[in-house]
Amino acid sequence: HLNPNPSRQAKGMDLNENGVYSEAKEPDRTQQSNGVPTRLESRRWLILFLFTFYSLSNAYQWIQYGIINNIFMKFYGVDGFSVDWLSMVYMLVYIPFIFPVTWLLDVKGLRVTALVANALNCAGTWIKVASARSDMFWVTMLGQLFSSVAQVFILGLPARIAGVWFGADEVSTACSIGVFGNQMGIAIGFLLPPILVPNVNDMNELTHNIRVMFYISAGVATFIFILVAIVFEERPENPPSLSQAQARSICADKYSYTASICRLLVNKPFMLLVISYGLNVGCFYAVSTLLNRMIIEHYPGEEVNAGRIGLTIVTAGMGGSLICGIWLDKTKTYKLTTLVVYILSLVGMLVYAFTLNLGHLWVVFVTAGVLGFFMTGYLPLGFEFAVELTYPESEGTSSGLLNCSAQIFGIIFTIGQGKIMDRWGTFAGNIFLCIFLLIGTVMTGFIKSELRRQKANEQVESVSTFGADV
Repeated sequence: HLNPNPSRQAKGMDLNENGVYSEAKEPDRTQQSNGVPTRLESRRWLILFLFTFYSLSNAYQWIQYGIINNIFMKFYGVDGFSVDWLSMVYMLVYIPFIFPVTWLLDVKGLRVTALVANALNCAGTWIKVASARSDMFWVTMLGQLFSSVAQVFILGLPARIAGVWFGADEVSTACSIGVFGNQMGIAIGFLLPPILVPNVNDMNELTHNIRVMFYISAGVATFIFILVAIVFEERPENPPSLSQAQARSICADKYSYTASICRLLVNKPFMLLVISYGLNVGCFYAVSTLLNRMIIEHYPGEEVNAGRIGLTIVTAGMGGSLICGIWLDKTKTYKLTTLVVYILSLVGMLVYAFTLNLGHLWVVFVTAGVLGFFMTGYLPLGFEFAVELTYPESEGTSSGLLNCSAQIFGIIFTIGQGKIMDRWGTFAGNIFLCIFLLIGTVMTGFIKSELRRQKANEQVESVSTFGADV
């Protein structure tokens, strides 16, 4: 009983055996809600995969600098911390922009949000094409700034698209596929830059390789922007589920974005999730941004393998995301699954920290894969758990707050771990992250305790109300 709101049963929600309100099972693909037919449309998969592709394009650009940090330091003549900011700008920009962007999403809808995101993403890639010169670091930072603003329009959408386009038994899987696009982009961002831009001493050759990499990014982003402009739709003609039918029946003037934010901020279980989610994902951002430095310190000259290790982290995480999404659709065990995956993320980080310096790259590949399976597999769990905790609030708003927390902790952890690594080495930096993952695990346990307490209080209130009525 994640949200003590008795109206959920009136909105087509059933209390299942796990104590979670979930949408009533749909015996047919078409039902009626207040005279409005609900139907699943095959176009939903096209919309979802189109979102997945433009999320991929944007996420790729986040890590394309960090994974070859030492090469860009040499090319632009800047220090490592400056190159780190090409990744951290994605996190920094998200914080002030998330509230106006989620407001725009609620007011203007999915199509306008998608068009703005792709326009900004496309502009950023072409600005970076002009930055393929050793004296143009500020231009590449400007291009990355455009791409980072585009990310604000993208990160919180998987749960929203899943809710608007998919049925009750598909939303967790659809959300996982949406997150899958972001992860795939990061995976490609780990894999391709070390291959396209090898560490060569000839500056002319290096300039050519960087320009080719930027042109590929710009071409892909432009193609996707055209597809989105032609194909992407706001919502299906008929709602896909009973809860969406109810949502459409609510008049727009009854919805207040500010009131929604205020309700979320006083929702104690959700705020605990916001912090614990931020700790987990912030650790992932720090590991991803600093991965090149970690690997090169113990395995000099292994830039390509550093990218492959990053690829291993993310591809394992994509498998974790899909498995967790399917598991949630089948069981609805949000509380237990989230806690177990969080604990295993902590275990994976500890194992990775203790094995990184053993001198065997194959061991790093294995431990990095285990870490990625659980740490990035946690991403869709956080989104879906938040939707359960905050129903009937907007999915975009709850997802936005989760991502805002992740960006804040991502900046803190990236800077903090980087400084610790400079002074005491990579082992100390990774233990620094393990401490915060332990804190997040404890907070996730508190969410279960708080929900249990709320359920007990509600049962007492129900008995008192019944007694008073008698």
